[in-house]
Amino acid sequence: MEILEKSNSWAAHRPDSSAAAAVKAAFPATIPVLTGYICLGMAFGILIQTSGYGVGWALLMSVVCFAGSGQFLGVTLLTAAFDPVQALLLSVMINARHIFYGLSLLGKYRGLGRAWPFLIFGLTDETFSLVSSLEPPEGISRRDFYFWITFLNYLYWIIGSVLGNLAGNFITFDTTGIDFVLTALFVVLFMEQWKKKENRPAGVIGILCAAASLALFGADNLVIPAMVLILVTLLGGRRFLCA
Repeated sequence: MEILEKSNSWAAHRPDSSAAAAVKAAFPATIPVLTGYICLGMAFGILIQTSGYGVGWALLMSVVCFAGSGQFLGVTLLTAAFDPVQALLLSVMINARHIFYGLSLLGKYRGLGRAWPFLIFGLTDETFSLVSSLEPPEGISRRDFYFWITFLNYLYWIIGSVLGNLAGNFITFDTTGIDFVLTALFVVLFMEQWKKKENRPAGVIGILCAAASLALFGADNLVIPAMVLILVTLLGGRRFLCA
């Protein structure tokens, strides 16, 4: 009888590995990402459609690439003269931030088994903000909770990009400037970070490095030099910034 009671007690407290329970726990946390990714994904889908690429391209890029800024950049690269070196450098520099905040999740992702590769692939700014600040509810395993947060965000972006591409077939207004939507998002994120005093030195460094790159290399060639300069400056001054 005592053994049976202990067994029932363990069963009541063991992590629930069912997908339904994990999705139910993860979905509410991803609702803000859902609203943002559907809108941004649709903007990407419309952009790639108006550039002459159908829904298959939108779906393929979102499934394989899954990098918002990288995909917007990809549309530009697809419609310009192909320069593989420039494409590689731009992609690496734009997404270099993933290296730094990805390292901070090594502890949380340790021991998650087969889910680990997908969690790394699906890591975005928004997913990081959720995973880094949330712990799974009682009864839900860490692996399932973080997997479904990541997968749901991934799914939202794919759905948004496909819907946008399909909607682009019926849009008659001028879509010039729609590619600025991602820039606008980063401006908003910057403004939010600026509210915290400890983040302002890094923000000032970014502005000054971008301005210096613009003055030295011009508007058409400023991105890579600016990113390199920002990276070098932040790494060189990390002791002062983290003090």
